[in-house]
Amino acid sequence: MSARMTAAEVPSRPARVVIADDEGLFRASLRQLLAAPPSVLNDVYGVDVGTGFDVVGEAGSGAETVQVVRSVNPDLLLLDLQMPRMSGLEALCDLAAGHATPPTIVLAGAIERAQMLNAVRLGVRGLVPKESSTELLFEAISYVLAGQYWLAPTLVTDLMESIRPLIQPAPVAVPGGAALTRREREVIARVVAGCANKDIAREFSVSEETVKHHLTRIFDKVGAANRVELAMLARAYGLVDAVDPPG
Repeated sequence: MSARMTAAEVPSRPARVVIADDEGLFRASLRQLLAAPPSVLNDVYGVDVGTGFDVVGEAGSGAETVQVVRSVNPDLLLLDLQMPRMSGLEALCDLAAGHATPPTIVLAGAIERAQMLNAVRLGVRGLVPKESSTELLFEAISYVLAGQYWLAPTLVTDLMESIRPLIQPAPVAVPGGAALTRREREVIARVVAGCANKDIAREFSVSEETVKHHLTRIFDKVGAANRVELAMLARAYGLVDAVDPPG
């Protein structure tokens, strides 16, 4: 799925980019890719990159990254995690302390779950393995420059496993915990499918108020604060596995 920026979101000038990686050849490759005309990038990779890119700085270490970013204030930082004289995460900590963190995409050869979670906590908006295709890289860049988040499909499971210990376990997953009724599990299935309250009410021939009552009880039972958290818990703990899919 490719991000398409609206006319209001497309910048009037090329996006200013800093590349931070201790491998000179990798930086050179990225610089060459970003130098391609926007029309070529759109035709070849099918991603709208607005008016293109301008590489305004490069860094080969974490300490240099902090210095360059503070100096040029880029629109986007492409950041490696494993760098000498301060890691990528340490550089992000320094930048965050000075309120100078630009939208950042981490480009990692290997990333541990703890590093992934710390990166998200520090405001990273994109996570892209270095072995990813160029098309996925430009898709991530397009999403992040449009103010969105992008995560490589291969990293979704690892991120969910990183988040899972931080989420209060659903009572239904604990022996003796509060049991969900069949109807409550059916409502959860519809929430996971993205159905609005009015759609759920129409399907079950009940009022929207009744659906809200169901959701209130479900939130209490599984420890969710909202529909998004409920959907995450449902997927993490298999709360809808035994429920017929939405009709």
